[in-house]
Amino acid sequence: MRSRHAAKGSPRYYVRAARLFEELRIAHGDGSFTRRLAQLAKIDVLLLDDWGLQELDQSARNDLLEVIDDRVCSRSTIITSQLPLEHWHAWLQDPTLADAILDRLVHQPHRLSIRPTLDFNAICDGRLVLV
Repeated sequence: MRSRHAAKGSPRYYVRAARLFEELRIAHGDGSFTRRLAQLAKIDVLLLDDWGLQELDQSARNDLLEVIDDRVCSRSTIITSQLPLEHWHAWLQDPTLADAILDRLVHQPHRLSIRPTLDFNAICDGRLVLV
């Protein structure tokens, strides 16, 4: 996936949500969690893919709030998901954390719903450019 940010060389990071949560779990264990959060906060565009495909434990929900809170109003976060937005609160399970996370994510979003007929290969090989 290419964007205007990519063309300018702005820092960006694409990661599947499950992989990000695993990275953060490991960072807790090796003492690099605070440093990893700071790195994620500096990325201009963070693209979290496959949001909602796996259940989150309490630690992952807490970590997600930290990541999102560090980025709100200062950096772009793009979330791709097959899980409809109206199911995100239930997926997050903890009502208080879900409220906090979703309040930050959907405060002033730009929402793009893509029809299932979109050519995914066009996204992967760069023929589809998001601006």
